[in-house]
Amino acid sequence: MPTMSLPIPKIEGPVCLDAESCFLLSVAQKVSMIDENLLKVLNSFRREICMEIPLRKDNGTLITVKAYRVQHNNARGPYKGGFRIHQRVDLDEVRMLANLMTWKTAVVNVPFGGAKGGIAIDPSTLTKTELERLVRAYTYNLADNVGPHTDIPAPDVNTGGQTMAWFYDEYAKSHTINALGVVTGKPVGLGGSEGREEATGRGVMYTLREIAKDLKMDLSKSKVLVEGFGNVGYWAAKLIKDELNGKIVGVSSSKGGIYNPNGIDVDAAHKYYTKNKTLKGFPNADFMTCEEFLTADCDVLIPSALEGSIDKRVADKTKAQVILEGANGPITSEANEILIDKQRVVAPGILANAGGVLVSYFEWVQNLQQFYWTRDEVNKKHERIIVAAYENVRDVSRKNKISLRQAAYTIGMERVAQACILRGTGF
Repeated sequence: MPTMSLPIPKIEGPVCLDAESCFLLSVAQKVSMIDENLLKVLNSFRREICMEIPLRKDNGTLITVKAYRVQHNNARGPYKGGFRIHQRVDLDEVRMLANLMTWKTAVVNVPFGGAKGGIAIDPSTLTKTELERLVRAYTYNLADNVGPHTDIPAPDVNTGGQTMAWFYDEYAKSHTINALGVVTGKPVGLGGSEGREEATGRGVMYTLREIAKDLKMDLSKSKVLVEGFGNVGYWAAKLIKDELNGKIVGVSSSKGGIYNPNGIDVDAAHKYYTKNKTLKGFPNADFMTCEEFLTADCDVLIPSALEGSIDKRVADKTKAQVILEGANGPITSEANEILIDKQRVVAPGILANAGGVLVSYFEWVQNLQQFYWTRDEVNKKHERIIVAAYENVRDVSRKNKISLRQAAYTIGMERVAQACILRGTGF
């Protein structure tokens, strides 16, 4: 399989805790307009909100739950970013994800800044009524720190349309004007946008399609492996199969994955997983542990689960020539260096999974205008913007002989830096 037409050298920089921070700093050293003082602004967080929310359980017991909202930078527009409910949520994770959102919105050139939120609890331990009370309490505690022109949350891990509906309803109780645009990812019947559910997976599909064109890669003969079978992974796998005639050879969940070199029936696997809460036992496929799955034979690997799943061991062993980050930050710093050395094509999450925030932007615009688009209109707008963003990143990569990740950060940081300069860094 052909690789990118230009070599991808390393850019030396300080050692950082995560891959994204390393690239932010290394790219900043290459962008002449970013001096030391402006770099401090770009790497600072405007606001960090830490909460301990009391939650009355259905059995009468009272617990406290830690929750966060971090707002990174709003030079280009209101803060934007999802909120997740997961037992591993902590302040460092939310900071990293808020930082990523700033660059992601800038790469696809929508007028938002970056934010992220999270509630630190395993939602499977809660009843539906307990979960609703928790989400409403989280919304109440955020108060005026969120709003249609301030900070606009969206779905993330273990959150979805119902969660956003509860958030909107709680916010609307005390904010009756323009409340509908406070969150995106709402059900279509409550101001949500057509095409939002599959938006992130669709963006992954469009990005892979464009990379395949550049590499003259026949996706019908290429083995595509998708880690994670939630919203992003499922839709990415389904759309790659249905619209690109791609061969999905494996899909996985947190409990392991299934693999068949001749291809997996994605819809059948999803129905099986929805019914059984596991992929184990799915017919005509080998069941693998998570470790085995990530190093299975493939040409394209799409990590669409949580952060850090592609570590040094996986990077050493994977045969994938193309990796698309369906999740945020799935490739560790060490793994990224290995993949650069091996000349693998890596589409960073701030480009590859930007479809979600892009269609969230469409939803926000439709809410403000009270004028709604068809699914076909949404998908056409989505495709046009994602393709243009990919071509811009690819051209910067080729011109400067840097990786797609470095090129994406260069574009994102230049746009945010320009906005800071135009507004004045002390805004």
